[in-house]
Amino acid sequence: MNYSVISGDIVSSTSLSVKDSKFVEDNLKNMLIDLRREFNVYGRIIKGDYLECVVPNAAEGLQVALAIKSFVKAIPVETKKYKKEDNRVKQFKIHGIRLAIGYGELSRYNPEEGVIDGEAIYLSGREISGETTYNKERIVIKNTLFFASKNEDLNKNFQPLLALLDVLFSKATSRQCEVLYLKLMNKQEEEIAKRLGIGQSAVNQHSTSVGWNAIDEAVNYFKMVISK
Repeated sequence: MNYSVISGDIVSSTSLSVKDSKFVEDNLKNMLIDLRREFNVYGRIIKGDYLECVVPNAAEGLQVALAIKSFVKAIPVETKKYKKEDNRVKQFKIHGIRLAIGYGELSRYNPEEGVIDGEAIYLSGREISGETTYNKERIVIKNTLFFASKNEDLNKNFQPLLALLDVLFSKATSRQCEVLYLKLMNKQEEEIAKRLGIGQSAVNQHSTSVGWNAIDEAVNYFKMVISK
């Protein structure tokens, strides 16, 4: 049985204040509860800024990854209080989190005991560890979404798709990401409007501006390919 395992590394986490770092971690814990409820995802946070999530239905891997991406970008960390020259915190606001989807088998998976081992988590972890910005004085981020499997055709197939999604998400505002997160969590626009305290027309406008139709098509394409 194949899984999608997502490894994630918060961008520029070491540049955040202790208070903001704790705030981000607390928000991530709440997000994992949502993901568990909606997708039966098992997730854990390591050292406050690193995520590992197992998506039992591998075809939902991209949907879950993009939900995580949009959630983190929507976390209200105020960059104005940081020094103007601190480019690293700005990178957090632009990119939020770096994510890799590893697709493959797990030799051991026991959520109750917190055991995840096997090909899928090795693949996702390897992608993230090679892209870390930890302790780098200057960071240049080109990509934050990755896919890794033993199937090179799949890897080549998804690479341009993830690169385009990366561009869309890097330009998305916090409010747009709030809307995106709830849409990716399968919520209807009426419910999203109530949750965010805005009109349904505003929800629709944010969705259109951020390119929701393209994102939705990408998620469905991933599901179709992985389900074959």
